[in-house]
Amino acid sequence: MTVPETGEAILARAREIAPLLRERSADIEAARRLPADVVALLRDAGVFRTGFGRDWGGPEMTSAQQTEVVEAVAYGDASAGWCAMIGMDTGLYARFLEPAVAKEMFPSIDMTTAGLLFPTGRAEIVPGGYRLTGRWQFGSGITHADWVVSGAMLFRDGLPDGEPQNSMLMMVPREQVEVVDTWHTTGLAGSGSCDYTISDVFVPAEHTLLFSEVHGPAGPLAQAEVHMRNMPGVPLGVARAALDHVRETAAAKGWADNYRTQVTIAECEADFAATRAGVYEALRRQWDVLSAGGTLNDLTPRERAALPLSRLHAFRTARSIVTRLYDLMQTSSIYRPSPLDRWLRDTTTMCQHIVAQDRILQTAGAHLLGGSPAFPLALGITR
Repeated sequence: MTVPETGEAILARAREIAPLLRERSADIEAARRLPADVVALLRDAGVFRTGFGRDWGGPEMTSAQQTEVVEAVAYGDASAGWCAMIGMDTGLYARFLEPAVAKEMFPSIDMTTAGLLFPTGRAEIVPGGYRLTGRWQFGSGITHADWVVSGAMLFRDGLPDGEPQNSMLMMVPREQVEVVDTWHTTGLAGSGSCDYTISDVFVPAEHTLLFSEVHGPAGPLAQAEVHMRNMPGVPLGVARAALDHVRETAAAKGWADNYRTQVTIAECEADFAATRAGVYEALRRQWDVLSAGGTLNDLTPRERAALPLSRLHAFRTARSIVTRLYDLMQTSSIYRPSPLDRWLRDTTTMCQHIVAQDRILQTAGAHLLGGSPAFPLALGITR
């Protein structure tokens, strides 16, 4: 089957494969990673190429379109949606590398990346590059990745480099990375988000990047926080799946005139509609400003805070919706064949990510008030 080339075709294919992913959910969870055929299904649907621009022969999808693809995949399976969200960042990272180097690293626009961006590793400066060592957590999708990107603090002659100490993102081929099987979790089990280690691996300087230095074409896809924009697609896809499942189940049970069912469904639909609208409005407004040649600084404080806040709200609202639906369905929810059990665990787990924590609220609130944000990268601030 030919891999779709346009954003519209990729989204259509993602929606087509969602039922197949739903059928494989139990297998995905049991494997604690995406099985090879599921990875192939996503790749053949064009999911991993969504971050590449036309200069690469990619679909040049907007942030909203990329998020819709993640949403469609997560509607089928949350872990597949999470891995799709992570894996489609390859084209985004490519813009922070020298174009010729990036072309050599990514001969196909359907390659995937994984890794942890926080600088928990140690990189010793050596001639031509760095010697990278460390252990990182949460390598979502690392079991099928082609390249692994990891944050590291820089050292020179054994001493911290710079004041404050400098850090950098480093890309290493997957075969030079050792996966540590730690991913025994409440939910998102199929994402394979294991720890991983890198031991004294030489990283050429050209395989490193900083979000403050764009080497590919400028524009909406070349911003520091670009890799976080598509994240709300996962909780939105799961919440929509849970709502549709419970509506269908309630109708089959003859609950159409049950007052509690009516009120719960209506409340959850209202929360979902408002939350989803907030996410896509923030995405589109930012894209409009950036595509017109503006920068994040051209957004008003409220507009700039809208994206991390709507993202956090999507995660928390999805968990709330699934929890209320789980309670509505009572004892039928507790048996593992019920998708509500998995969705409850998946949304609980994804809400532990930093993008759903109070630290984001503080960051947005500080920005709105002119204070000091705790997590400035969420606002696209790299220094």
